[in-house]
Amino acid sequence: MRIRMILVLAAALAVSLVGTAESGTGTAVAAPLSGEQLLFYNHAYAVVDRETADAIENSAYLREFANFEVRTTTGGSFTWKGRYLYGRETYLEFFSEGDLPGQDAEFGSTGLGVSTENVGNLATVVERLRDHGVTNPAEYLQTRDFGDGVRVPWFDTIRTTADQYDAFDAWSMEYQQEYFADPRSNTEPGSYSGDVSRERYLTDAYADHQMRNITGIHMGVPERDLANTIPLLRAGGFTVQTSSTGVVATGGGTTIRLDAVSRDQAGLKEVDFALNGSVASHVERVGRSTLTLGPGATAVWTFDARS
Repeated sequence: MRIRMILVLAAALAVSLVGTAESGTGTAVAAPLSGEQLLFYNHAYAVVDRETADAIENSAYLREFANFEVRTTTGGSFTWKGRYLYGRETYLEFFSEGDLPGQDAEFGSTGLGVSTENVGNLATVVERLRDHGVTNPAEYLQTRDFGDGVRVPWFDTIRTTADQYDAFDAWSMEYQQEYFADPRSNTEPGSYSGDVSRERYLTDAYADHQMRNITGIHMGVPERDLANTIPLLRAGGFTVQTSSTGVVATGGGTTIRLDAVSRDQAGLKEVDFALNGSVASHVERVGRSTLTLGPGATAVWTFDARS
């Protein structure tokens, strides 16, 4: 989770939902700009009800299912406690109502981070954003404190606007080489020149569990937040398709589905997983959510709507 920093920029951006209009019965596809995909699903966060957050935190089953961690992190000027499920390249982060400051503490708040795999690709994303009319994106360097008071550069990040979001925060990021060089980061050596990949950032502990990667994420988000997210996904190389409920962005092995909803309907709806191997069918109830494995090498985690 990356809480939106308060940045002072001169003007808000009016960003259209997509470059092509949706027809009444079909869908319209906005092709990625310049072809090459530069941004990939990194992680998502969700604020869930206390019952579900506590069930996730204390679930023995989830500790078998995934490389699982409860961690308190200091990044920038904020400190947060998250419940994490890590895969080979992708992960999830959960918070309970009241865990975070301000509007981020509210049930249904979510966020999405997409990241580069190569040094310098984030600068290209900025150039592409300008072609989409985003001429003044919000940019900053996020740092991390490992607990000794010494901050290390963590990643550069870009958003399409510095305006405060309603319930859904989307950003792009590029890890810093200085972070990988710090032994406290517990990251892997680079596999190629300029390697700032998700796989390098995460450990190989996923191989000892069932969860391999996140292949789909489905969230309900307020319309304004969705409109601000579309240019970022397109500039990153995702193919964005409109539907009757919102948009579906595909590319890089993860499908991102975002439905335009009112604030009271916002939140995480479903996560799809690829597993390390085939498993028999199993259903695990976790708070107000249901994790269904198999049969086969896939799993689906669905989250109840607040009644």
